[in-house]
Amino acid sequence: MLKVRKSADRGVASFGWLRSQHTFSFGHYHDPAHMHVGPLRVINEDRVAPGRGFDPHGHKDMEIISYVLDGALAHKDSMGNGSVLRYGDVQRMSAGTGVTHSEYNHSATEPVHFLQIWVIPNETGGAPGYEEKHFDTASKRGALRLIASHDGRDGSVSLRQDAAIYATILDGSERVDHALLPGRQAYVQVARGTVTVNGCVLDAGDAVEIGEEAVVTMSDAQDAEVLLFDLPA
Repeated sequence: MLKVRKSADRGVASFGWLRSQHTFSFGHYHDPAHMHVGPLRVINEDRVAPGRGFDPHGHKDMEIISYVLDGALAHKDSMGNGSVLRYGDVQRMSAGTGVTHSEYNHSATEPVHFLQIWVIPNETGGAPGYEEKHFDTASKRGALRLIASHDGRDGSVSLRQDAAIYATILDGSERVDHALLPGRQAYVQVARGTVTVNGCVLDAGDAVEIGEEAVVTMSDAQDAEVLLFDLPA
């Protein structure tokens, strides 16, 4: 089963300083046909103008992952964490019983472009948590690099959910395959470039939901960067 989600069909929020495209229902964008895939609840592709950003706001019972594509994203939270994320950085914030944070474009001259991803945790409550790691281009080139997992294996950030997130960079004849175990499904989000996923040609911003398939195959890419979510069905 393959369900393609084209970039142009996503929800859009535009506020001058922010342009955000929502894969799933979020904020003022509501689409009963696109609420979530398993525990994957949000993929927002955000572009924030120089010097602007999200004022302090609260979250609860959500695993929040930021994946920076271009520019610099400044983060501060009520746990005392403060950092500037750049390309290759992955941040995981577990909201748990409640956390407040802000996100701003660190640059006064250049936009920041990033994916904000929310995963529903397998248990509510728990203390808020924070983790940040860098994954260089070489580790993703022609390979599926695990960047988030329930047990933090292989140097990935940890998630409070039985889910795994992989990142890959592909071009030309490079190809990757990912086996799906029984009871698992996948969601593939193209961050940039073009790639063929199980026979579907996808461009930047496109995605495909994959169920009842044994393998996810990505090939025939042109300057592609892709995230693959391995999720419980």
